[in-house]
Amino acid sequence: MSAFAALAIFLVAFYFIATEKANKVKVVLIAAGLMAVLGLIPGAEVFFSVHEGIDWNVIFLLLGMMIIVGVIKQTGVFDYLAIWAAKKSRGRPYRLMVMLMAITAVASPFLDNVTTIMLVAPVTIVVCNRLRIAAHPYLIAEVLASNIGGAATLIGDPPNIIIGSRAGLTFNDFLVHMAPIVVVIFAVFVLSARWLFAGSFQYNADRVAEVMALQERRAITDPRLLTRCLVVLAAVVAGFGLHAVVHVDPSIVALVGAGVMLLVSRANVSEVLREVEWPTLVFFMGLFVMVAGLVHTGVIAAIGTWALDTLGDDYFVAATALLFGSGVLGAFFDNIPYVATTAPIVEGVVAAAPDPQTGQALWWAFALGADFGGNGTAVAASANVVAIGIAARNGHKITFWQFTRYGIVVTAFSTVLAWLYVWMRYFT
Repeated sequence: MSAFAALAIFLVAFYFIATEKANKVKVVLIAAGLMAVLGLIPGAEVFFSVHEGIDWNVIFLLLGMMIIVGVIKQTGVFDYLAIWAAKKSRGRPYRLMVMLMAITAVASPFLDNVTTIMLVAPVTIVVCNRLRIAAHPYLIAEVLASNIGGAATLIGDPPNIIIGSRAGLTFNDFLVHMAPIVVVIFAVFVLSARWLFAGSFQYNADRVAEVMALQERRAITDPRLLTRCLVVLAAVVAGFGLHAVVHVDPSIVALVGAGVMLLVSRANVSEVLREVEWPTLVFFMGLFVMVAGLVHTGVIAAIGTWALDTLGDDYFVAATALLFGSGVLGAFFDNIPYVATTAPIVEGVVAAAPDPQTGQALWWAFALGADFGGNGTAVAASANVVAIGIAARNGHKITFWQFTRYGIVVTAFSTVLAWLYVWMRYFT
């Protein structure tokens, strides 16, 4: 009975989030509160359990990076990059979109995709404002590119970190097995973007002429502060890359970096904290609690176990089910708690595999499905929610369905291409 109650609360909340008939922060707080009142979450443990509660690593990673971006913003570097990008693309909409997508996709495997979006989104909004064009197509394209690019490495997407830890897979393992198909899917996405976003491309010759006449270097308001900020940012990025070696979580790296950034910049702390997307952080916390209700009452485990039990000993069918199943479920549940919950089920199936290669194929199918499923809806991945929050704060509202109609298409062709890759590489 508790499982039905948890599922009902989740589905009703998801309906209100998807239709935007109520503010999404209010919705998740009410849903989380109902699950607590009805005893559908593990009591106070929801604040301490990674698998059945709020993932504070994600929350504090976001908080730290929001503070860092807030300080960097004061240097004028986002204006500089925006003018540079506009001039390099000569204001051509599709060319500009490809440039921004490429920057995002290249950065995402080495930064996590949330961090990449937090750095690229402000630049995108500034350049679109300069050219007086709608920002939402460019932001959506960047998020989709980030989720694709982040799948290439262990640290590029939070679900990969969870899978790598559970399966004993290294950074190089992900690079060898995931990067080839990521490159192919990104190339297909770049080509399809001209068709996907065709109705959104605008070209204002007068505004382009004005931007081309600007001197981007004049946008830098404080070169010394920028130098200090870039040094700190480089150290933070290095910390992200070395976190598995030094055994320091990315969230700690981000928080320390934020503190150092505030110290060296001598910025007004109150002004910087106003740049933090507090509604986004609260939304994530409520969403984690909602998913915790599904985990604690056994809904997600039951779905996963049922699906895998029906497959028998056909491991190609199991890999197919994992890939497409994770793509579908990962689109409706945030893919971080989804992967954390499903990974033990996959581990059990892998343990019964006839050889290590087949077992690894199942892990790669799981990772590909979860990563690309993150593009499915507006709430499927952390980067999606963060980008929508940044857009709303800057007057460029992106609705649930505006994002999702593009995300579904990209998820569909990504999972099909990934399935072909798994079949050809591991089962032929």
